[in-house]
Amino acid sequence: MADLSDIQAAQGGDKQALERVVLSVQDQVHRLALRMLALPEDAREATQEILIRVVTNLSAFRGDSAFSTWVYRIATNHLLTVRNGRQGLTFEAFEADLHDGLSDTPDATDTVMLNELRMACTMAMLLCLDVNHRLAYVLGDILEMDHAQAAGLLDITPANYRKRLSRARADVQGFTARVCGLANPAAKCSCPRRLPAAQALGRLPKAPAPDAPDYDTVKTRVARAEAGLKAITLQRATGALAAPHDLTKALMAAVDPPG
Repeated sequence: MADLSDIQAAQGGDKQALERVVLSVQDQVHRLALRMLALPEDAREATQEILIRVVTNLSAFRGDSAFSTWVYRIATNHLLTVRNGRQGLTFEAFEADLHDGLSDTPDATDTVMLNELRMACTMAMLLCLDVNHRLAYVLGDILEMDHAQAAGLLDITPANYRKRLSRARADVQGFTARVCGLANPAAKCSCPRRLPAAQALGRLPKAPAPDAPDYDTVKTRVARAEAGLKAITLQRATGALAAPHDLTKALMAAVDPPG
């Protein structure tokens, strides 16, 4: 997280300090954006927009809260307004899509691509939640944020936050237990059966996640997890989801230090 001296120097116009501040928060912003939007291109664009807001509003930071909390508030406020191409996806529609074109001759040998499919499906699943329940779920169950802090970011009471999180958690757990072959070996859909259709439709990311646990490791973890923990085991098995390396460089070329 950003050093206070760097924040103060950046507020005074030090461009190198500003770059260090941006670098210190870009990964946390990108991870939140990607878990909210699922598509890497959308997450990159949203991350850049959020970081621009962090930079242009940096002079307003007074230290009344942790800098990370201040950044998360800017990020959540922006992400609540973002609309992407899969807006309005339902669990029913997503299930039907997953079941369309399943292979009758599954091949489980390409574990790299199976892992990319696992992660893409895991993240797309959350788009079936409305944006308020999705954000509650991401903050609480994926980022493991303190409930009082999450409630504060969303401007709701802790009791209402817990209710929102509980509803989202139940929906994700129910869908995972019913549809996901990793959580339920009897489910119709499995990554090996789904992979050919996903590749044909261009549903897989262009580059593998560098630090995500591998497919077989996650499969073993989920098999060992209790029934109520299988969904969260899958949702957390994504690695850090760090921001693209060139993101801060591109941002610094586009903005001036706050004065």
